[in-house]
Amino acid sequence: MTNADILSRLGDAIAQRIAADPGASYVASLAKKGQDAILKKVAEEAAETLLASKDGDKLHLIRETADLWFHCMVLLAWHGARAEDVLAELSRREGTSGIEEKNSRG
Repeated sequence: MTNADILSRLGDAIAQRIAADPGASYVASLAKKGQDAILKKVAEEAAETLLASKDGDKLHLIRETADLWFHCMVLLAWHGARAEDVLAELSRREGTSGIEEKNSRG
């Protein structure tokens, strides 16, 4: 297994756990609390990522970004989506100016 496979493997694990016993799974316990709890966790992790960046500690920034990505993947699973869907969107945008892409959503 390579690092390139991690998003797929993690997505599989999240998909399995989202409906699991909340007493046995963090993902299931978060999902049981509902979308607002998941959104709160994403916002919390985003804030921690920003603070880690401000601190200038690269390892701390990497760890907080990992937490943020994980919770974004839980949010995606809540909506029946996966990281691969986001990767496909990024692939679609590849080679397009950011300004041009934003204007196309207009």
